[in-house]
Amino acid sequence: MPRPKLEVADIFRAHGAAYRRQHDGHLNLTQLKVMSAIETCRTAALGGHVAACTKCGYEHIAYNSCRNRHCPKCQGSTAKGWMQARMEDLLPAEYFHVVFTLPAQIADIAYQNKAAVYGLLFKASTETLLSIAADPKHLGARIGMTSVLHTWGSAMTHHPHVHVVVPGGGLSADGTRWIRCRPGFFLPVKVLSRLFRRLFLEGLIRLHRVGKLRFFGDLVGLADPDNFAAHLAPLRKTDWVVYAKPPFGGPEAVLVYLSRYTHRVAISNHRLVSADGDTVAFRWKDYRIKRGDRMKVMRLPTDEFIRRFLIHVLPPGFHRIRHAGFLANGIRRDRIETIRRLLNAEPAPGQTSDEGATDDFDDPNTLQPCPKCGGTMIVIETFPRGQTPKSRAPPREEAA
Repeated sequence: MPRPKLEVADIFRAHGAAYRRQHDGHLNLTQLKVMSAIETCRTAALGGHVAACTKCGYEHIAYNSCRNRHCPKCQGSTAKGWMQARMEDLLPAEYFHVVFTLPAQIADIAYQNKAAVYGLLFKASTETLLSIAADPKHLGARIGMTSVLHTWGSAMTHHPHVHVVVPGGGLSADGTRWIRCRPGFFLPVKVLSRLFRRLFLEGLIRLHRVGKLRFFGDLVGLADPDNFAAHLAPLRKTDWVVYAKPPFGGPEAVLVYLSRYTHRVAISNHRLVSADGDTVAFRWKDYRIKRGDRMKVMRLPTDEFIRRFLIHVLPPGFHRIRHAGFLANGIRRDRIETIRRLLNAEPAPGQTSDEGATDDFDDPNTLQPCPKCGGTMIVIETFPRGQTPKSRAPPREEAA
């Protein structure tokens, strides 16, 4: 994919300093670090190296990346490495995609209590799938899953939801059989929705009871237990959105999907259309339109664009990709081997991950061939943060 003409980094470099001055005292340290990382990503501020072709002499400068998980420019290479490691987990089974979404009244609470409520979203959705799948009335098996948290809608508004990718089957209780789900059908959505609603609300009440929730601004009244109970009461009677998409076309399609979703940030650079001193325009998908072209262009004041980007910055150390069931990190390898034996299936050629492979584009050992003649590129100079190379090669803010 060609490099976009406009990037989030360009907007932050041009308007970030003014935004920080205007909102001094209202941005947390993590948000400030994200802005700084994106602004300096692949610039001389982070150092880099100069590579030259041994055949034609072509040279170029490669600046280091910030590696921040909220940086649109860095997440592509990170996703590739993560996906390479997941290849050997694929099974010869149907894969399903289930989405758990929080109601707007809960999303407001989540925004002020990100770590606690996002964590509860993971826990409640996972327990829902594990419990219903284990029920003999449904699948009667122990399943595995990979869950990915997204906190945004297409317009970058706050819309917390979890995407869950699940193999269509699981291990019997005694671990001696693989139990497949019915072709094209995983678990009943209404049953999932009701249990998810109950588990989440029970968990949220527990968090409130032990003082794990904080409320500010318009929500400050929810600190009172009676007000909080009244706020939640209508949600016990509404349908919560749990959406089960049709099964993937096969394990390969799962990899394609995950490569798009696992390391996505609130907006990619390729969705940006234009930016001037006052506004930023970007493409977004209007899901209210059932038929026809959903893609539109939204124009926001620059300050509002930056604000929307920053509301999706996650708390430090919070894991937005999680594995559960037989795909849990501690037991995944043994369980996958057991399931393969039960299915009499071996990894497909090329499905085993290469532990020596790397997608670290800041590593001089991963240089690509010369773009001019295809010759071998070698590093002729490295330079530390804040310094410029001695080479006269024209600067190129890209990874080697």
